[in-house]
Amino acid sequence: MLSIRLSRVGKTGAPVYRIVVMPKTRDPWAKSVEILGHFNPRKEPREFVAKADRIKHWISNGAEVSDTLWNLLIDEKIVEGKKRSVSHISGTRKTKLDAKAAEKAAKVTPTETPAA
Repeated sequence: MLSIRLSRVGKTGAPVYRIVVMPKTRDPWAKSVEILGHFNPRKEPREFVAKADRIKHWISNGAEVSDTLWNLLIDEKIVEGKKRSVSHISGTRKTKLDAKAAEKAAKVTPTETPAA
């Protein structure tokens, strides 16, 4: 199965990403089937150059798009749809965050005003 994803290039500390099509199981720095564009998040405003027609072609032929790239394509209005969640919070971490939020909410509860 083919995937469309970002492949990091550039110097240490100065990432630039290529938008590439390659088999899903292949290493991200291996030879790609096709280079569809590039993304530079360090420029202001960020630079996103993509071949929209080729991206749509590969998607219509069954290539999967990575979550991060999917969200970028939606921002650039190349594809339509809903953004995908790219971060994951473990169950243990989520319970700790919920407990901390409940603790904070208990401390901030407004004091009761006496009846006049």
